[in-house]
Amino acid sequence: MALTPDDVGRIAKLARLELTVPEQAAMLQQLNGFFSIVERMKAIDTSGVEPLYTPLSAVHDVALRLRDDVATETNQRELNQRSAPAVEDGLFLVPKVKE
Repeated sequence: MALTPDDVGRIAKLARLELTVPEQAAMLQQLNGFFSIVERMKAIDTSGVEPLYTPLSAVHDVALRLRDDVATETNQRELNQRSAPAVEDGLFLVPKVKE
C-alpha cells in the first residue's frame, strides 16, 4: 500500500499540521517506508509460533509478577471536582468547541 502526495496532504490536514512541500515529500517517503516494512512483516508465515508476552521469554523463563485486579483507592469524585468551574450530576461541564 503506497501513499500518494495527496494522501500525505490529507493526513497533515487531519492532524492540523502545516507541512512545506519538502516536508511533505520527506513524510511521504517515511510513511511509505513504514508501510513497506509492515507489508514485509505480513508476508512472513507465523503459523505455529506462539506469541511472546515479553521478548525476554524467548531467552529464558520469566515469572510473571501479576497482582490481583482490586481497587485500592476510594471514590474521591467530589474532592476531585471541587476545583472544577462547572459540574453537573457528577460530570465535568466544559464549553462547546466548534470550528
